[in-house]
Amino acid sequence: MRVTVSAQLDTRRLLVLAVDDEPHGLNLLVDTLRGNPHIGRVFTAVDASEALRVLASDDPEIRERKDQGLPAIDAVFADLQMPGLSGMEMARVFNAMSPAPVLVFVTGHAHEAVNAFDLGAVDYLLKPCSQNRLDRAVDRVLEKLKTVAPPTTGAAAPAEPDDDEVIPVELAGTTKLVPRSSVCWVEAQGDYARLFTKDGNSHLVRIPLTQLEERWEKAGFVRIHRSFLVALNLITELRMGQGGYQVVIGNDEKLLPVSRRHTRELKDRLTGGR
Repeated sequence: MRVTVSAQLDTRRLLVLAVDDEPHGLNLLVDTLRGNPHIGRVFTAVDASEALRVLASDDPEIRERKDQGLPAIDAVFADLQMPGLSGMEMARVFNAMSPAPVLVFVTGHAHEAVNAFDLGAVDYLLKPCSQNRLDRAVDRVLEKLKTVAPPTTGAAAPAEPDDDEVIPVELAGTTKLVPRSSVCWVEAQGDYARLFTKDGNSHLVRIPLTQLEERWEKAGFVRIHRSFLVALNLITELRMGQGGYQVVIGNDEKLLPVSRRHTRELKDRLTGGR
């Protein structure tokens, strides 16, 4: 039997994320969210970087939702003024996700309301927020979810070809946003992965290579070696070198090794199975 989105929302409570860099404000927001009967589990974050880590985490409930084609979190209730990435910048990252969580801004600054709604936020709450006012915002979240959330059939919804995941990279207190489309290849470095981008830079992220392989397979990335994942469309040549095959990446002719176990699959992908 096919279960509709509306029926699902009637039978489960929402998974939400509260983001505020002020401990007092975050505690108040969490308490108010928990006072709404439609809210289930509440994750918290003190800035945008931590919020992005929550959405990319291996939490069992988040992983199950992704497997069902649902957003990792139903809704994000976020402050606007935060160190590092602002709430507006964070919203742009969330909007690039597919499916994306519903956004609600909770802030002490009224002048950003127009920009917030331009980014697709369903509501804009001024601090301090009363229970009644937040309840109305939750009602708007529910209405939005009924119109945009895909039905759950037990399988993940296929990614659209133009979806471009954004990877947050932290360096010396600064968060840089690296689009997946800018990545040429990835090298495993223990529990971390190093992203090599088209501008010649590299960025170390705390994501295992196997996880990126699963997430980026539909975007055209292919495993060529236990240590390397590459963008298939940037491979310009497959050649025999000392010790085995190698691929040539891009105009810079970067050479990467191809392990024996991945050679046949790579040839098939490059030639279309011919």
